[in-house]
Amino acid sequence: MDFDLMLNSFPKLLEATLITLKLLSLSLIIGLFLGFCFAILRLSKNIFINKFAYGYSYLFRGTPLLVQIFIIYFGLGQIEFLRSSFLWVILKEPYWCAIIAFSLNTGAYTSEIIRSALQTIKLGFIEAGKSLGLSNKIIFFKIQIPIAIRQSLPAYGNEIILMLKGTSLASTVTLMDLTGVAKYIISTTFKPVEVFIVAGSIYLFLTFLVHNLIKFLEKKYSY
Repeated sequence: MDFDLMLNSFPKLLEATLITLKLLSLSLIIGLFLGFCFAILRLSKNIFINKFAYGYSYLFRGTPLLVQIFIIYFGLGQIEFLRSSFLWVILKEPYWCAIIAFSLNTGAYTSEIIRSALQTIKLGFIEAGKSLGLSNKIIFFKIQIPIAIRQSLPAYGNEIILMLKGTSLASTVTLMDLTGVAKYIISTTFKPVEVFIVAGSIYLFLTFLVHNLIKFLEKKYSY
């Protein structure tokens, strides 16, 4: 076991962790917005809107994240219309292609988490709001949404952790995130065990932070 290599690799991997965190945070923010939007669409009584939202969720939950990254990064570049449009400024960059793929993927899972939480809210809360003379809009945003957020915290915490580990796939499109830098170091030292132990330890520590943050929020906002 080459401990010197592990010590020397740690600062480089730690610096690359910033890229991983940027990918994760931006994807989660966009994905959370998409999740809320499509969760509301899933609850629509309009069959076309409902099926559209369901199709989005089914598509991105039913296909591997790696395939989605490859289609967005390599596949969209094959379309002549996109290469000649303003979208090519974004789609030609591996960083933004990874963000798009991660956001769409986590948005699909988040929409199902939020939809499930909204549907499990007891009717008594809604009836109590109506008895106070509150409008449906106020009931939805002031009562249903806060309750749904509290109920979905455990499941969404798991989604954050899965997304954190999923960011390692960004290295497949040349991004030098935590996994990408680890692969580069291995290609020059030919010692994968030591490098991946350090990289894995960083991922484990980040998972530990997310897990405890979610536990803290669950305890803080519990009934």
